Amino acid sequence: MAAANYPRSEDQFLCSLCLDVLTDPVTTSCGHNFCKTCITEHWNTNDRFLCPLCKEAFTTRPDLRVNTLLSEMVSQFRQSAQQDASSSSSEQQVSKPREVPCDVCTGTKLKALKSCLVCLVSYCETHLEPHLTASGLKRHQLIDPVENLDSRMCTKHDKPLELFCKTDQTYICVLCSVLDHKTHEFVPLKEEYEGQKAELGKTEAEIQQMIQKRRLKIEEIKRSADLSQEDADRAIAEGVQVFTSLKERVERGQAELINTIKEKQERAEKQAQAFIRELEQEISELMKRRTEVEQLSRSEDHLNLLQSVQTLNTNQPPATRDWTEVSVPPPSYEGTVRRAVAQLEEDLSKEMKKLIKAELRRVQKFAVDVTLDPDTAHPDLILSDDGKQVNDGDVKRKKLPDNPERFSKYIIVLGEQSFSSGRFYFEVQVKGKTEWSLGVARESISRKENIRLSPEDGYWTVWLRNGNEYEACENPSVLLSLRSQPQKVGVFVDYEDGLVSFYDVDAAALIYSFTGCSFTEKLFPYFNPCLNDGGKNSAPLIISPVHAVD
Repeated sequence: MAAANYPRSEDQFLCSLCLDVLTDPVTTSCGHNFCKTCITEHWNTNDRFLCPLCKEAFTTRPDLRVNTLLSEMVSQFRQSAQQDASSSSSEQQVSKPREVPCDVCTGTKLKALKSCLVCLVSYCETHLEPHLTASGLKRHQLIDPVENLDSRMCTKHDKPLELFCKTDQTYICVLCSVLDHKTHEFVPLKEEYEGQKAELGKTEAEIQQMIQKRRLKIEEIKRSADLSQEDADRAIAEGVQVFTSLKERVERGQAELINTIKEKQERAEKQAQAFIRELEQEISELMKRRTEVEQLSRSEDHLNLLQSVQTLNTNQPPATRDWTEVSVPPPSYEGTVRRAVAQLEEDLSKEMKKLIKAELRRVQKFAVDVTLDPDTAHPDLILSDDGKQVNDGDVKRKKLPDNPERFSKYIIVLGEQSFSSGRFYFEVQVKGKTEWSLGVARESISRKENIRLSPEDGYWTVWLRNGNEYEACENPSVLLSLRSQPQKVGVFVDYEDGLVSFYDVDAAALIYSFTGCSFTEKLFPYFNPCLNDGGKNSAPLIISPVHAVD
């Protein structure tokens, strides 16, 4: 029971919607308190039933009942506050500048507590006592103290201004109502006051609701900014990791290239050294023989010279190699750098594929449910009942109303859903087709005349034609070189960032990106299955459920 003496502040009993002391307090299942009227009006103006503070969502609208314990606590708080206000007001205070003084006090003027609209006099607590006790004076109308009570008198008849003329939108006395304003519509001031007060109450509630909505929006923006910062930090970390890895691979590739060249040079140098050693050995042997010949040629003994020459000729000559065709060509480094760069390119390609796969996983989180809009479909197109498939049936044109939204010249159909902000993603199966075009288009595109697929004309699309030729429909168009033919294409749009990207979902590869786009209108998913071509291109375009890539 000690909690009963715990000092309570007004903040504990404030409704977070109207910011006033709770009235008929109710408590949501998440533990937050609101005025019953405030939370009821809040849910009446919103599609989803969320707690305005913690954003917890309720599947059904909660049946809230007044929290009796909290209601009693609020009641006690109100009584305590009124008693505090009453006790403080009972203290006599001298009138200060800009405060209304008592008109009855002589000498030192005390602060007036009330003004009488009948007596046209302001009274302090002491001089107000008769108006609170005397039966005749009790009927007088007392208000919070105001200055210039004379201004509340009719200047023409010297009577209190008790009526409001709605015709002239002015304040009048009783005599005015039967003389100058007798044909006008007028009501008692109290009635007009209550009406205006009610309107002010509505205006205040509306303003308070606007304030609350903006406070909630501030919280939403703060949360969004926090998430944005988290995304930025994560992207920076991933980027640093990727570039660090790439830098290491480049440095490793450079080191391997230098080692390869050095090894070639070392092999050539070793071969040259071996040849040199062999040549030097032969030179040594030849010089030895030359010395023998030289010494013999100096002999003057005829018989000895002839015998020595005969002996010298019968001996085998020094073993030597025929060096005519022997050479040590410099090593060839042709292709060494190219092969090293090719290996680096292969490594980068693997890293890029990892990045694209991670990117694709992220954009798939923005998947939306797209269905085809039959009101935009060219009459030759066949749409499935669920609005997920479309193809050219190669049949006679159907008779359909030529409404403004329908394409009448090209076999095009748009999605029912439009997007004017944020990010969205959808996937389309193109398996078995020889021609198709996909993407997004702005709302104002021409539906009845010749069109050109380009961003300038409101189209951001990719086109397959002739079975294996892919184009990004820029101005001029961009031919695309794809490693494989996509069987399922993912389309991602970031409206604010001006980005439209196309992905080969199965290969986890980027097909093409339109960047720096400026979107000012609603965007619609765009589908063109192209002509049936006698059955060669009869397969439909199929809007597929999005499953995260492995």
